[in-house]
Amino acid sequence: MLKTVAIIVVPNFSIFEFGTAYEVFGIDRADRGNGVPGFDFRVCTPVPGDVKMKSGLSMHVDLGLEATADADLVIMAPYGRDEDLPESVLDALRAAHERGAWVMSICSGAYALARAGLLDGRRCTTHWHYSQDLASRYPKVHVDENVLYVQDGTIISSAGTAAGIDACLHLIRVELGANVAAAIARDMVVPPHRDGGQAQFIDRPMPTCGSAPMEALLRWMVENLEHEHSVGELASRLHMSARTFARRFRAETGATPAAWLNSQRVLRAQELLETTELNIDEVAREAGFGHSVLLRHHFAKVLDTSPQSYRRAFRGQLAEVG
Repeated sequence: MLKTVAIIVVPNFSIFEFGTAYEVFGIDRADRGNGVPGFDFRVCTPVPGDVKMKSGLSMHVDLGLEATADADLVIMAPYGRDEDLPESVLDALRAAHERGAWVMSICSGAYALARAGLLDGRRCTTHWHYSQDLASRYPKVHVDENVLYVQDGTIISSAGTAAGIDACLHLIRVELGANVAAAIARDMVVPPHRDGGQAQFIDRPMPTCGSAPMEALLRWMVENLEHEHSVGELASRLHMSARTFARRFRAETGATPAAWLNSQRVLRAQELLETTELNIDEVAREAGFGHSVLLRHHFAKVLDTSPQSYRRAFRGQLAEVG
């Protein structure tokens, strides 16, 4: 169970990305009645003392890297990718991985994981600005620049800035369940998951569109997922021709009406699998797919997994500690 979190900072680290991890794990929400546990959050560095940030500010850090020795999660904060890293940092990352702890990088922190050899043969991501450079420096690493975060085994890497929040909430969801992740997200006033545009466990929040009528229609469609909706029917609700509506819908959502509906049905199925005891056939009906065959097809297409595997991933560990 995730209890202890240690984040490693080195000179020239980025304050905002550090702050994303602190917001998720460093604030004690245990007394708020939302089921969120308190985490033992530790900030550590190779040489305790004042550590300069990229912004020109500095942070006083009391703990050395021994703080990572028993942490359930070790996070590598982003830093200047051309900076030399002490071998002690790489050793701490390797030791955490070897004993089965979670290891996470935010933004350019992926360079430290790569230098430690932890990403050899694995998928990872970093800020798109650095992705080609990371791939060229470490050819054994499979860098995906089109995603918000990647989980490969017990190693999680995330893209820049707020993508660190998504990665942290993903891990909370895996370890402690969807309800705890949602409670933290609500407290931070962020969506529990953002669309990464790829086959990962990342939800799509309700999109906002350029026009209020289209946005209202999307909300109505979400409220009526169990029904089929023809282009003609939807177009008539906005007083458009079918051709104009189809063109406008794609322009504002990036998808056809059918594809958009199926993506929302997958989201609904994810929610039901995480929070209810409905069987797969019942989930398929409630989500609007009608039959479990269609549910399995679209789950595999969008998330590259099965409904059963998804439920095990996001409910199994919660059930163990509940």
